[in-house]
Formats: sequence, C-alpha cells, structure tokens
Amino acid sequence: MKTSIQNSSRSFLEWSGISLALLGAADALYLLILKYTQLEALCVGNRDCITVNNSIYSEIYGIPVSAFGIAAYLAIAGILLLESRLELARENGPLAVFGISLAGVAFSAYLTWIEFAVIRAVCPFCIASAVIISLIFILAIIRLVKQISH
Repeated sequence: MKTSIQNSSRSFLEWSGISLALLGAADALYLLILKYTQLEALCVGNRDCITVNNSIYSEIYGIPVSAFGIAAYLAIAGILLLESRLELARENGPLAVFGISLAGVAFSAYLTWIEFAVIRAVCPFCIASAVIISLIFILAIIRLVKQISH
C-alpha cells in the first residue's frame, strides 16, 4: 500500500515532468516559428539564434530539429498524463520517459557542441531546451529508480 508521502512524491515528480515538458514544447515551438519567420526581433540580445537556426545542423532530412523537439516533449507530457489513467502507461511510462529523455539529452549535447565548436554561435533558446531536457532526464532517473525499488 502506498503512503500519502509516496503518492505526493510521485505526483510532484509527474507534475514537474509535465510542466517541464510543456515548457520545452513551447520553447521548441518558438524556435520553429523563428525558423520559418526569420524575425530578428524574436532573437534575444543577438542574431545567434537565427545563425544557429539556419545552419545545416538545424534540420534532419528537411525537417526542423525543433519539430522533433516538439514531438518529443509532447510525447513525454502525454505519457506522464496517461500514467494515472492507463495501466500500460503506469507500468512502462517511467522507462519510456527515461528513453525519450536520454535520447534528447544525447542529441542536445551534440547540438550544443555544434553550437560552440562548429557554428560558433549560441542560441539561448537551444540552451534552454538542453537544460529542460536534462532536468526531465534527472526526474526520469529518479522515477525509474523509485519504480524499480517498489
């Protein structure tokens, strides 16, 4: 039987993950809008976000990387929302969120390296996304450990 402390801890982890995933989706949507509008006014402080967003590294087979980010963040939020409603999601959700966020962290690390080492321009919204997916990954590890230990 779960205690109220375990339930509140689980609820906090789930809602933190959902909140971060929605924030990440909003950030990625912002980058997608920037990609298609090219409005320099949307860049904060400098033109680096446009430079990064127009680089050859900003698309995979013609699809903006930010579109993949939106999909990943929404998938994470959806899984977390379904965990309280579906047994399948409850049993497999922590591992699925871990896997998606692990891939996101690895890809974000690669893109951040590209920004600093190759493009030599840093997009603050891309860095924000890297931080958000890293926080989701940390929460996913905690949730997975809690699931395994129970």
